[in-house]
Amino acid sequence: MSGFSLSSEPFTLQRDCNVVMVPQGENVVLPAGQVGYITQALGGSFTVYVEGNLFRVAGKDADALGKEPPPPLELPDDATDADVEALVWQQLRTVFDPEIPINVVELGLVYDVSLETVAPEERKVYVKMTLTAPGCGMGDVLIDDARTKLELIPTIKEADVDLVFDPPWNHSMMSEVAKLETGML
Repeated sequence: MSGFSLSSEPFTLQRDCNVVMVPQGENVVLPAGQVGYITQALGGSFTVYVEGNLFRVAGKDADALGKEPPPPLELPDDATDADVEALVWQQLRTVFDPEIPINVVELGLVYDVSLETVAPEERKVYVKMTLTAPGCGMGDVLIDDARTKLELIPTIKEADVDLVFDPPWNHSMMSEVAKLETGML
């Protein structure tokens, strides 16, 4: 088997693993013993190359690749809304399109974040985000990834991530870092 690139890391699955096919967004199971290459390991999830296809492996399934899952998130006991919002933005910076090694915040895909206190020490977070293209097959996967990662934050009881297309995304919304990374600067 040839590698996807010189920087790809070979793996053999330690157990059956639920994955998402890229870019179709279809859920499939790769069997224990499957061999392939890790092509991207960003934001606590992995993109793997297996038999000519790309798949996304969630961070919670890192053990199937022989990797450590991401550590649990922590907040101080006296965390303020500002502390929680900072952690929300930090978590959103761990959401990556499996095909693009740039997070959704740097890509300019996150339009708005707001918090609501719903009970003592319980918050709801609202996020408005978009996609680089309305027909992106990974849209539902990215939204679910954002929601799941935000609900890992202590005191966040619910994350409402809305996919919006107004205003339409364009390259000017990318950060300078993202533009440099993609060669658009």
